[in-house]
Amino acid sequence: MATTFDELAERYIAVWNETDPARRRRGIDDLWAREGRYVDPLAVAEGRDAIDATVAAVQGQFPGMTFRLAGPVDGHHNQVRFTWELGPDDVEAPIVGFDVATTDDDGRLTQVLGFLDRVPQA
Repeated sequence: MATTFDELAERYIAVWNETDPARRRRGIDDLWAREGRYVDPLAVAEGRDAIDATVAAVQGQFPGMTFRLAGPVDGHHNQVRFTWELGPDDVEAPIVGFDVATTDDDGRLTQVLGFLDRVPQA
């Protein structure tokens, strides 16, 4: 289990970047509570299976791009917030957002609420 909010955010980002389906699923199972919920402006995923499918769909939509933390991680009690970027390595990311997450008493994610701050024009 995550011991710090920084570690929790790093593990969360690592799951979004894991392209091996089996390793990604193990990461989700370790990080998320069974009934975990992920919500952003484009998706609602309830439960580990739906979260896994959402991550896979995002990877398919943005091949060759990776998520990375973009600034400090801030947390207290059982909640954490952090800014992230999605883009090719070594260039300015075209997509930026932030997430607010809550955990259970075991440190597993129970809910992540995602917000998009910058997205490319269609």
